[in-house]
Amino acid sequence: MVDKPAGMTSHDVVARVRRIMGTRKVGHAGTLDPMATGVLVLGLERATKLLGHLAMDTKAYLATVRLGAATTTDDSEGEVLSEVDASGVDEAAVRAGISGLTGDLQQVPSSVSAVKVNGRRAYELARSGEQVELAARPVTVSRFDVLALRREERATELDVLVECSSGTYVRALARDLGAELGVGGHLAALRRTRVGPFGLATARTLEALEAEPGLSMDLDTAVRTAFPQSEVDDVAARALAHGQPIPAAGLDGTYGIFGPGGRAIALVRDQGAVAKPVLVLAPA
Repeated sequence: MVDKPAGMTSHDVVARVRRIMGTRKVGHAGTLDPMATGVLVLGLERATKLLGHLAMDTKAYLATVRLGAATTTDDSEGEVLSEVDASGVDEAAVRAGISGLTGDLQQVPSSVSAVKVNGRRAYELARSGEQVELAARPVTVSRFDVLALRREERATELDVLVECSSGTYVRALARDLGAELGVGGHLAALRRTRVGPFGLATARTLEALEAEPGLSMDLDTAVRTAFPQSEVDDVAARALAHGQPIPAAGLDGTYGIFGPGGRAIALVRDQGAVAKPVLVLAPA
């Protein structure tokens, strides 16, 4: 895991890590916008195959919402579309608006999101000057808390904590809150603190990685962190290493199988009485 700095794309981070770690086999999961900082999950070598199986359906963010201006990108990097004096916006109305944006929602993604429209990313269309209209889609915001409220000369800034489902756009929450209050709003800062089971505690800065190249966690630890697990004997471990099924453990969804030495052998899913491998991590 990398603690991504602002101003870099996720692909920029991957390229930098390739140079630092001396390998081309680096992949990432859960893209972050250039302006955002925080947890970016990377996989190296064999672990790149693990990325597509990770359950990263919940995410957590610390964000700053600026009320008083709407922008073309719903964040501070876009052009201002409208601006009003929001320094006196009612705090009770702010909290009511946030309450209305908590729970199961139908959210229209930002026009500069990575959602595909006719095979092209929405942000590509928007930045080429095309009009982008995206359909609302279901998301869940399980937590949207105000941590601090600051009055500026013509604006009000909110530091917030957001916990949400994958596919939720925090910039869209800022936009919709501003629209609900009639003053406009956009995202001023965004830091991802958790994606799935992976948090900032195990994320390393690029500077720290440059000074001391190494993994945040090895493959065995990553599997234990991200999946339920079951242990098997040598006979079953050898069967799995050859891609063969083994007796089911009775666990739901994808889970990790570990051999007697604590090594992750494979990810499997139960199919009736047997568990079939979906990814062999330690092939024979």
